[in-house]
Amino acid sequence: MSDQQPIRVMLVDDHAVVRSGLKLVLESSGQFEIVAEASDGDEVLALVEEHRPDLAILDISMPRVNGIEATRALRASYPDIKILALTVHADEEYIYNMLKAGANGYILKTAGKDEIFHAAASVLSGATFFSSSVSNIVIRGFVERAKDERNSGTNAEQQQQQEVEVAATGESLLTRRETEVLCYIASGLTNREIAETLFLSVRTVNTHRANLMEKLDLHDTASLVRYAIHHKLISANLSTLENPAS
Repeated sequence: MSDQQPIRVMLVDDHAVVRSGLKLVLESSGQFEIVAEASDGDEVLALVEEHRPDLAILDISMPRVNGIEATRALRASYPDIKILALTVHADEEYIYNMLKAGANGYILKTAGKDEIFHAAASVLSGATFFSSSVSNIVIRGFVERAKDERNSGTNAEQQQQQEVEVAATGESLLTRRETEVLCYIASGLTNREIAETLFLSVRTVNTHRANLMEKLDLHDTASLVRYAIHHKLISANLSTLENPAS
C-alpha cells in the first residue's frame, strides 16, 4: 500500500496506556497514521476540526463527556467520519445507545490485532462491524425489543399525553428529554444517576435541569417534584419524594 495515503486515525480513551498500545498495533500495519489523541470526549470536536481524521476510535466511559455523547456530536458535525467504539462494555444498552448515536462499529477491548484491523477496514468501507460476542448481544436485544414493542403499544401514547399535559399549563412545551429528566429528578435520582441512566454527561443533565427551572419558572427540586406529581408524570406515593433535596 506504499502508493496510497495512510488512513488518518484519532484515538479517544482516558487511559494513556490503551492509546499507546492501540497506536502501536495500528501503525505496525503501515496502513494507519495516528493524527490525534484525546483523553476525553470534550476534546473531540476541536481535534477533528484540526486534524480531519478518516476514522475515530472511541472508548465509552470517560470522565467528562462520554463516548456516546462524543459520537452524537461527531455525527452531527462531521457526518462522513467513521466511528468505531472500542470498549470494555459488553452490555446491550451501551451497544444500542452507541449505535443510536451514530457509531459504525463496536468491538471490545479484548479484541486481538486482526479483529481490530478487520473492524477498521469494515467501517471504512461503509459496513457495520461488531465483535462476534457483540453481534449475539445485538441480535438478542433486537428480538427482545421487538417483543416488548408488540406487547406494550401504549408507551408512545402515554409519552405524548404527558407532553400534552405539560403544554396545557400554558408554559413552554418541554422536550422529550427534558420530560425524562424531570421524571428522574422527581423520582429522587441525583444528577449523576440520571446521567448514567440516560447515557449523558453530568454537565448535560445540569443543563436540562436549568432549562426545566427556567421554562417552568421553578427554583428548586421540591418545586419540580410537586410539578411532576401535579401533572401526573409520576406517582405521589414514591418514598423518595418525602424529603426531596433542593
